[in-house]
Amino acid sequence: MERTLILLKPDAVAGKFCGKVVDKFESAGFTIRGCKMISLTPAILKEHYAHVADKPFYPEIETFMSSVPVIALVLEGDDIVAKMRDMLGVTDSRKAAPGTLRATFGKDVMVNVAHASDSKETAVTEIARFFKGEEIFAY
Repeated sequence: MERTLILLKPDAVAGKFCGKVVDKFESAGFTIRGCKMISLTPAILKEHYAHVADKPFYPEIETFMSSVPVIALVLEGDDIVAKMRDMLGVTDSRKAAPGTLRATFGKDVMVNVAHASDSKETAVTEIARFFKGEEIFAY
């Protein structure tokens, strides 16, 4: 079993479609192991987006991602990292395949429903960034 981090972005929270997205995750057979609503600080955003923090568009990411709280999830399932990326669709919602979550709910490359870990290794790092061990449950 693999785990992945999902951040339901401000567009999902403000648009009030988080429940529909989580329902898709659960219907796909994924198990929620951790869930919380958090406000993202500039420090955590700089760490999380370190790979683009020096780009001219980064301030727009920080403004958007801190505009309203996000819902952080730890999901578990077989081959979940790859399956989740397929379920979400490509990052640019305008180019996402019909039926994917980003094609259904997203608007563009930033307003695109959710962040998902891009590899098993990244998932481990990202889960540790947003969740303490006691916030992840096995039942």
